[in-house]
Amino acid sequence: MRVLARERWARALLALPLLCLGITNVGVAEEPKAALAPLVTTAAADPAIPVTAVVTTPAPAPPDTTKAEWKPDTGDTAWVLVSTGLVLLMTPGLAFFYAGMVRRKNALGTMMQSWILMGLISIEWVVLGYSMAFADGTHYVGGLRFALLPWDQFKAADPLGYAPTIPHPVFMSYQMMFAIITPALIFGAVADRMKFKAMLIFSLLWAILVYNPLAHMVWGSGGLLRGVFENGQACKDGSTGMFPAMDFAGGTVVHISSGVAALVCCLVLGPRFRYAKEAMPPHSMVLAVIGAGLLWVGWFGFNGGSALGANGLAATALTATHLAAAAATLSWVFIEWLHRGKPSVLGAISGAVAGLVVITPAAGFVEPITGVWMGLLAGAACYTAVGFVKSRFGYDDSLDAFGVHGVGGVTGALLTGVFATTAVNAAGTNGLLHGNPGQMLNQAIAAGVTIALSAIGSYLILKLVDATVGLRVDQEDEIQGLDLTQHGEVAYNL
Repeated sequence: MRVLARERWARALLALPLLCLGITNVGVAEEPKAALAPLVTTAAADPAIPVTAVVTTPAPAPPDTTKAEWKPDTGDTAWVLVSTGLVLLMTPGLAFFYAGMVRRKNALGTMMQSWILMGLISIEWVVLGYSMAFADGTHYVGGLRFALLPWDQFKAADPLGYAPTIPHPVFMSYQMMFAIITPALIFGAVADRMKFKAMLIFSLLWAILVYNPLAHMVWGSGGLLRGVFENGQACKDGSTGMFPAMDFAGGTVVHISSGVAALVCCLVLGPRFRYAKEAMPPHSMVLAVIGAGLLWVGWFGFNGGSALGANGLAATALTATHLAAAAATLSWVFIEWLHRGKPSVLGAISGAVAGLVVITPAAGFVEPITGVWMGLLAGAACYTAVGFVKSRFGYDDSLDAFGVHGVGGVTGALLTGVFATTAVNAAGTNGLLHGNPGQMLNQAIAAGVTIALSAIGSYLILKLVDATVGLRVDQEDEIQGLDLTQHGEVAYNL
């Protein structure tokens, strides 16, 4: 036993020089001496531990923190993915909503106007639109940095920091859904009488020349109207526009622009054949109610998703959105009840949409209870436009796209400048009721710029389309209906 003990001591002593040189009898790679020192000390203190057992379990190397890879926040990403689906759902919802309100002979043609834009605008958006709206560029339009979705710009977070906790493709796709539904809203004003090919050409040109630049001006890096604030004050780092306005989810970009374009379209095309001489009631209020329900649910993604994260701001925006729709439903119905003697289902669903429109620019900047007050005002303002102004001036806004979206969008933009508070969103600013009346001016300027761009752009595009393919179906086709004359189909085989 004494001989074995002496041999173990001898082997340990012989191993010390080899360990200092990083050499072992099992081929372990060189390790830092500091990492091996505790192991050597242990071996020397206890000769019963074989040397090979020591050198085969070296301490791990410290991690290389210089090559840390960006990872998205999974909760934020999941919420915005769900919101993307909800906003897309709104376009089929709009198809039901509009189709139910037209006459039976135009139901399919009206649905097709919304459906086809899910194809057309999606391709336009990835080829050109997203880059025009969100790439860095001038005050008025973005450059071509994101055109055709170059993978080096989309494999991680967006390089311009619009949504730093979610993958860039998720943000791009979410914004795509807004681009799809905006031109679809326009065609409620010209239901029953516009050529399908004219509608396609107009939609494509309008997206490129009106929607994309406007989205850049309001939301894009360096945009003219972009509102980026810190501690309630406009930032001075170039990220804020010349007239910083607050538009949380599209009051100007979506609703004012589409509503004004709708008015221009119905004025240029003229009224439907025998408009105001014969009744043209909705052919299916059931379809219209289904569509309105889908819009209400989808709007939770429209406004709540615009927080771009699963957070308290999303919850605030979602709550304010729901309360505004509820209050506007009641407001419209009771005003109509007093005015016409009966509360209609059409009035109830129109009121709900009006409330959703008005709260859109304000949803992430106001307290949830403010949604109630804005909803009550929305019902009154939009009912006045639909029930009094339209009949007074005699324009044929078939499905009240201007009365709800145009008037509601302007009302919402201005009321945002009244009710906004930094207590809800520090990235915003205070409005009139919280000591900052000057913000009302910026909100009015943003609404005015949107009205001018949409009105002038829409008129010029309409004239171009009319000169090339013509805008309106002939009278015989209009009498027969768009379903047969434009698509060779009928909505119901009964």
